[in-house]
Amino acid sequence: MKILYINSKSADYVQDLTYTGLVKNFGFQNIVDYPWNKKYHIPYRKYPKNIGYIKNSFILSLFNRSIKDIDYVFIGASKVDCLENYLEVIDSIPSKVPIVLIDGGDRSDGILKDLESYKRADLIEKVLSKRKIDYIFKREYLINTEYNNNIFPLPMSFNYNRMPIIDYDFKYDVSFWAVESHKIRKDVLDLLEDKFDCKSNGTQRNQKFSKYKRKGSEYLKELGRCKVVLNFRGGGWDTMRYWEVPAIGSFMISQKPGIIIPNNYRDEKEVVFCKDDLSDLVELCEYYLKHDDKRERIAKSAMEYTKVYHTDEKRVEYIFSKIGKV
Repeated sequence: MKILYINSKSADYVQDLTYTGLVKNFGFQNIVDYPWNKKYHIPYRKYPKNIGYIKNSFILSLFNRSIKDIDYVFIGASKVDCLENYLEVIDSIPSKVPIVLIDGGDRSDGILKDLESYKRADLIEKVLSKRKIDYIFKREYLINTEYNNNIFPLPMSFNYNRMPIIDYDFKYDVSFWAVESHKIRKDVLDLLEDKFDCKSNGTQRNQKFSKYKRKGSEYLKELGRCKVVLNFRGGGWDTMRYWEVPAIGSFMISQKPGIIIPNNYRDEKEVVFCKDDLSDLVELCEYYLKHDDKRERIAKSAMEYTKVYHTDEKRVEYIFSKIGKV
């Protein structure tokens, strides 16, 4: 199996997690990143911008550039530069080679709609009219919405190569360290402002991602020091936090995602889902702060469940279980 992986140089978590999943399944030498992406081969970025990094790949990647005898072409992101890169090589791709699109953008109202947000809607028509895309995997695949039979859900996942040593030395009761990219996040932060230890641990309004106090792998370590971590949607339903917290074996209360997630976490087994109107959120936090045994049992089950269903490697196995069945 040899795959041409057309990618964007800007941050895109689904793109980067798909790349590492492909490498783990088929071997580094069989995945050609186009154009060459230094963040995949040089460890110069901190978590989460380094989730696509492949250790010891720098030298070999410089020579692993041939796109002959390609079995699949993956378009890794719904980003402007990624689609422009695809159009550069589209005429050289044999007609028998299937094209796979990974649409990991925030927009749920169609395919490649993030390009409209980037003021490059023209690229949608250029890409879709030039050649058929055989398989599409979409992050924001809404529940109760009909899609063509070649479109499948593909949420984020977790790359365990990026997991630091977690000490689980509980320092915080309830945390929600997040930018206010959706109204529900503002509502949660307003609700929690004077409750638990939120004010002292940084669960507060008007945060900016670039100014987070907890950065890199230290962020994951700090999540492991929280008894209760909250998750709510941002620009899209799918968030990195939704996968990070269970993956590292911490306890999460979350809004139930409005997208289809194959083998999603189960309420009161791997996570706890609160009501959409937040009416039970404080009560749930209070309950699980008092019941350590239940909280820790759910957190442990969440890590085990993540390793079975929700790693980057498992996502790629899922992709190839769908390819060829349309």
